Amino acid sequence: MSRIPRHEASDPVDDMWAALDEAGCLVVTDVTDTDLRDRLRRELEPHMPEAGGQTGLDDPEAFYPGHTRRMTALIARSEESRKLATHPLSMDFGARHLGPGCEHFQLHVTAALEVGPGARRQVLHREEDPFTFFPLPRPNLILASMWAITDFRADNGGTQLVPGSHRWGVGREAEPGEIALAEMPAGSVLYWLGGTLHGAGANTAGDWRYGVILTYSLGWLRQEENQALDVPSDLAATFSPELQRLTSRTMHGALGFFDPRVGRPVPASPGERR
Repeated sequence: MSRIPRHEASDPVDDMWAALDEAGCLVVTDVTDTDLRDRLRRELEPHMPEAGGQTGLDDPEAFYPGHTRRMTALIARSEESRKLATHPLSMDFGARHLGPGCEHFQLHVTAALEVGPGARRQVLHREEDPFTFFPLPRPNLILASMWAITDFRADNGGTQLVPGSHRWGVGREAEPGEIALAEMPAGSVLYWLGGTLHGAGANTAGDWRYGVILTYSLGWLRQEENQALDVPSDLAATFSPELQRLTSRTMHGALGFFDPRVGRPVPASPGERR
């Protein structure tokens, strides 16, 4: 069976990166504490009942299995999600994986994902699949993370991953023995590279598996989730420069110019009356 590398949060970051770069996936334990996870759940809970997804029905042809709940726009809804989005470990891995290909990287997708009892396993896919004009194996386009808010187990929907698949070419498919399941306690984070095959596992247990996915992409790519629309301007104005860059509030070279006066009052010039 394939194995997902595992490190503790106190381990050297260089060692973690070497494992992630080689296998295309990595579990890091003891990254968040119970208080942060509890606060995050309280912030998101009012929005979960309206979350998209099927909770009791399943279309076997659908990309997302039934018996799941999914909610996006986490940066606007949760202060704790903003902390996770700018976590130093994610910023370090992003700089290593994406930094050489762009001036700065950006948030690509933010989502809270609950996998409930009876959910089938999700089809294996790559985060980079929307960018079909790049041939496999694609250049480094995306870095993904899944934060374990509850325990991830083999029987409750722990994420399926195929270590090494980020280097596969066209036509190479995963054999059953090459698929590993991410088992990790609450407080851990799973990282995987954009070319790594993965998908939610089947939930044959009686409890819901809760995770928060935060992915990052090159700053000049079209985001899968439009952060500029999901994050209100007045809220974005309170963000740190780092989070403003992540949510596409700054230019990337010559890309993304805008006129800040549009839709906003322009301050009066000295001596001018309004």
